[in-house]
Amino acid sequence: MSKKSKHQPKPEQKAVYHISESEGSSKLANAVYEEELGRLQIELVKMQYWVKHTSTRIIILFEGRDAAGKGGTIKRITEPLNPRGCRVVALSMPSDREKTEWYFQRYVAHLPAAGEIVCFDRSWYNRAGVEHVMDFCTDAQYQEFMQTCPEFERMLVRSGIIVLKYWFSVSDDEQERRFQSRTLDPARRWKLSPMDLESRDRWVEFSQAKDNMFAHTNIPEAPWFTVEADDKKRARLNCISHVLSKIPYVDMTPEPLQLAPRKIAPEDYVRPPLNEQFFVPQIELEME
Repeated sequence: MSKKSKHQPKPEQKAVYHISESEGSSKLANAVYEEELGRLQIELVKMQYWVKHTSTRIIILFEGRDAAGKGGTIKRITEPLNPRGCRVVALSMPSDREKTEWYFQRYVAHLPAAGEIVCFDRSWYNRAGVEHVMDFCTDAQYQEFMQTCPEFERMLVRSGIIVLKYWFSVSDDEQERRFQSRTLDPARRWKLSPMDLESRDRWVEFSQAKDNMFAHTNIPEAPWFTVEADDKKRARLNCISHVLSKIPYVDMTPEPLQLAPRKIAPEDYVRPPLNEQFFVPQIELEME
């Protein structure tokens, strides 16, 4: 196996995208954002080649307040990657049966195998956040989680899994602005769940829960990394760059291929007439 040299400089060394006070001020120009996102996504593809070749297992947890931008970042990470080796796990409410299981049990079923990357769009930290604040779990269950979660994550790390934990931090003013914009956008209105609306009234409680969660689970083996997310574009670039910096990948992208000429179909092969097929109608669009 011939390894190419490590990519230099690492993405986080090339550019750091400082966060503005609000998404509406000092926004990153679209051209700059798209160019840098494209560069980082190429690095993500290189990373996935290495992950598959080395049988590495990676877990990336995305946590944070509602409308903090977790989903958009996950989309930009997974967009260029082979879905056979990169999965997004976004679990719904546990069933009656799952409520009787060991708390981590249904998450264990989604852990990565060799050569896989798993992105958790919210994770077992539901218990430290929404379940605790909204009284969906008992205080005993909450205290048990705080004690066992670090042990659980240390077990994952000892088994050879790379665990990255990101908390997307958004100000209350910016979160409110995003909530209000969702009410006007029919394509995003589904994101305003009753739980989201309830969380608007419990800002302080969620802040306290997050601080307590960090105090108990910010361990050396799997530390928390905070992503300042008032500016979505900068947050995406910063997070992707940081992910790449934490994975010791090398560029194992295959060399360009020289394709052989296509084979000519046999002379006795006759394709069926087009009028025997059903085609999707062409919609009429006005050209500029």
